[in-house]
Amino acid sequence: MKTGVAIDLGTSGFRAQKIDLKSGEIKKTVITLRNPLPGANVMDHLDFAIHYGLDKAHGLSATAVKNILNELGVKPEEMERFAICGNPIQLSIFQGIPIEDLAYAGERKKEKYHIQEQNRDSRIIPLSEIAGFEEFQNCKLIVPPAIKHEVGADALALIVKAGMIESDEIAIATDYGTNAEMALKSNGIIYTGSAAAGPALEGQEIEYGSIASPHTICDVEFEGNNLRCYVLDRDMKTAKGDLINPKTGEVVEKGEVTAKGITGTGVIALIEAGMRNKLIVLPKIQTPEGVLYLQDGIKFTNNDLIEAGRAIGALRAGHITLCAAAGIEMEDLKIAHMSGAAGTYMDAAKAHQVGMIPYNANYVSQIGNTSLTVAREILLSEDRLWELQTIAKQILGTHVMFATSEAFKEAYLLELAYWNEGMAFKMLQKFLKKKKLPMLSEPSTILKIDRQVERDIPVLGEEGLEVLEKVGTYLTMVIEDCQGCKKCAKVCPNGALRMEDNGLVKIRTDLCDGANCQRCLHACPDDRFKWENLTVAGI
Repeated sequence: MKTGVAIDLGTSGFRAQKIDLKSGEIKKTVITLRNPLPGANVMDHLDFAIHYGLDKAHGLSATAVKNILNELGVKPEEMERFAICGNPIQLSIFQGIPIEDLAYAGERKKEKYHIQEQNRDSRIIPLSEIAGFEEFQNCKLIVPPAIKHEVGADALALIVKAGMIESDEIAIATDYGTNAEMALKSNGIIYTGSAAAGPALEGQEIEYGSIASPHTICDVEFEGNNLRCYVLDRDMKTAKGDLINPKTGEVVEKGEVTAKGITGTGVIALIEAGMRNKLIVLPKIQTPEGVLYLQDGIKFTNNDLIEAGRAIGALRAGHITLCAAAGIEMEDLKIAHMSGAAGTYMDAAKAHQVGMIPYNANYVSQIGNTSLTVAREILLSEDRLWELQTIAKQILGTHVMFATSEAFKEAYLLELAYWNEGMAFKMLQKFLKKKKLPMLSEPSTILKIDRQVERDIPVLGEEGLEVLEKVGTYLTMVIEDCQGCKKCAKVCPNGALRMEDNGLVKIRTDLCDGANCQRCLHACPDDRFKWENLTVAGI
């Protein structure tokens, strides 16, 4: 069999498929539960690569990919083609391409530090040219184009698969994830943006959260005063879970499948159901313990509500900002496209009610994992790769940098006040009007939902789905003259760090919170713990 692999290098995790190049048939799918780089979002990954070395970031990404290839059962001498897709930061880190031009928004800063913009057009090169893949002598690496250096292949995939190139209608497409890419088309111009919504939409930074995987709660619904959990089964299909008293955790009725966590889509469904049934009145959960109970001991807390609110608010602020850039109102958005795992498994009607879909939308399509789809297309057809390059060059687009946008700053501050401080919706509307930002109205009652795929990865292959719970990437170092207090390990909130008696530190990077934490660094009483001394280790 002539073997190829397509992979989506996602911020929240990698998703890969082994493919028979002759027949185009998918043989096996492997997903990881987290990205191998320290941190929970793309800015953390960028920060790590800038401050501690692109070589370390690349080493972690490459090691994770090689572990995935091993799990797929692909040997170096067998693989002929390898196609990647993702945002510019993830693709650049994997290829070892400098990322300084992605790290700084201001032109003056770039001039001061003599930062050159990197070429991120389509390309086909030997995979063996990528550090760590020297043994893949017979394999070509296929890389799709960015639209602009900061608008990546994943955004292009979203725009193309949503049908925005052919259509002249006003529409918005959103990839719901940790780094939420979005595109709005109006008057023939495509406006793009990327909101670092945070990992809550992928079920991370939620106490019992998990990326969409078998045995995770993906939806909930009230049955009387009790809460029915719906859980992804082994084949990533929705199965009926337990019926639970949400105030006490009492099991009213056992379901078909057990659960080990809750996805971002489950979180959205829980917030919508909680608000509809007055168990959530922002900014608090209205139960005696301030907790909503789900099956198998899984809980949702006020802290989780804060994290989710920040993510939802960032998305809606992004939509408002793109409308402002296009000179249209939010009420002009009648068509919305949802992609990514969260965008697939999410109940669109519930997402609409909480504001993740523009309130005036009357048609919503759920289109699955567009990044992996495009990786698979270019794996099987070089013509498709160059066609995408042509499309990328022809797109008349405007990228809105949310980090420097005054409209985004104002909209997001209002969203935080609404979600985390309890500001009334009418007051939110009043302040949007005062700031001369596109207005929000009440959710429309007419909503047609076109669910084009049942799963974000529709076909898993005859060998099925494998979930790689441990990415298998570590940072390690020896601390000379370590006193052995192990304070660094004790303060790690995720149990990512292990300290041996001989001063050997080993950090499991997919569990590490990275720049947003670094408690280990500050806990060392002798100031001997230096992140710059860490090196990439194997399993």
